[in-house]
Amino acid sequence: MIYHPEKYSIADKRMAPFIDSGEIWNFINNTKADKQRVRDVIGASLDKKRLSLEETAVLINATDPGLVEEIKEGARMLKEKVYGERIVLFAPLYVGDLCTNNCQYCGFRASNKGVRRITLSREELIAETRALIDQGHKRLILVYGEHPKYSAGFIAETVEIVYGVKHKNGEIRRVNINAAPFDIPGFRTIKDAGIGTFQIFQETYHEPTYKKVHLGGIKRNYEWRLTSLDRAQEAGIDDVGIGALFGLYDWRFEVMGLVRHVNHFEAVYNVGPHTISFPRIQNAMSLDIDKSRLVKDDEFVRLVSILRLAVPYTGMILTAREPSHIRDQILRFGVSQIDGGTNLELGGYSKGKHDQQDLSKGQFQINDNRSLGEIMDELIKSGYIPSFCTACYRLGRTGEHFMEFSVPGFIKRYCTPNALLTLAEYLEDYGGEETKKAGYRLIDDKIKELGQEQKVAKLKEKIGQIKSGKRDLYF
Repeated sequence: MIYHPEKYSIADKRMAPFIDSGEIWNFINNTKADKQRVRDVIGASLDKKRLSLEETAVLINATDPGLVEEIKEGARMLKEKVYGERIVLFAPLYVGDLCTNNCQYCGFRASNKGVRRITLSREELIAETRALIDQGHKRLILVYGEHPKYSAGFIAETVEIVYGVKHKNGEIRRVNINAAPFDIPGFRTIKDAGIGTFQIFQETYHEPTYKKVHLGGIKRNYEWRLTSLDRAQEAGIDDVGIGALFGLYDWRFEVMGLVRHVNHFEAVYNVGPHTISFPRIQNAMSLDIDKSRLVKDDEFVRLVSILRLAVPYTGMILTAREPSHIRDQILRFGVSQIDGGTNLELGGYSKGKHDQQDLSKGQFQINDNRSLGEIMDELIKSGYIPSFCTACYRLGRTGEHFMEFSVPGFIKRYCTPNALLTLAEYLEDYGGEETKKAGYRLIDDKIKELGQEQKVAKLKEKIGQIKSGKRDLYF
């Protein structure tokens, strides 16, 4: 049964199921995708309107190669209109892999007895943070298993430790969280630590499949997880991230589930999620899934392009699960955030390890082993603006406030100058000679493209201040 927002109180809305498998399959099975209809839907998205489930199904059902190319081109154009050429960079930092869940796709599953369980000590967490700062990172996502040890208080404490680490000119300015769901008081405790985004992925929106791959632990409760970020919203965390693990069920259903989740947030809280993630299943210790659902590369590019068109103002994250050639290709079609220099081994950053991954020491296999410096060089060479910006979060431009800036198109007025400022910081503090030359050529080119934009004179002034040693400047 589908809920109708006007019939529920806030508490009821939070608890009401909003995924109806029959509804989703009805749209997928009965929506026409003729050429004109597909083009109309692409046009609506390019007008920066969030797509309905029916419109999303039109794009999903467009299988003609020519129309698929038009969808990809539409996604490329939309990304450029909303986000420009900037790519936000971050790194995951695994704090602990203790876990009571038994998820068939995860190397941390409780039944994996060959995993040496680790929780970083305060000193180890500081060492890991310092190592990431010395790469040039300003944004981290802290990752935790689901275990009583990783309480809301524990997470809040680790966040405070990370924010407290300063090294040379570097520091972490935004800490995001990927952890188990909490009740409302727990989310409030974590919010008070000053976090950015709280990520919780549903993994699969198809409940029978969800039950099939989650065999034990609290995570087996489908609805507890599905409503988790509603509790976060009610606790005051208005910056949340959703995601699905592609390869557990039909990718078309998962795309529709993600869009339905966005609809739900906008109906209840007046703001959609800040980010969507779409990881594909990769190899992991004791991986045990139905591999017939694995998503092929061409399908993956399609679904990312469809998601970009469906949710114009939602950030999209592509991680080092994917090999470099896939990441480089998909950047054009909607991705706004990527990780760089990723190491999933607990304590791995401070050891400087970036060689062959031991699956017994990580949650899953990563396929892009490039360092942050290598990724920065590639982005600059390709004309992208690498960004470590945290201005919106620190100025309160989150949740509904973020939408006030982003929906009218103002986000580029802030994001491009701020991205260039953080790039200048990186070049001064961490860039080699050739990187600095290429980076400043890019900065000069992008400033020229801003033309008569009001902020140009101030931007040039701030870049001069960064060259003189000032840090953390933004609009």
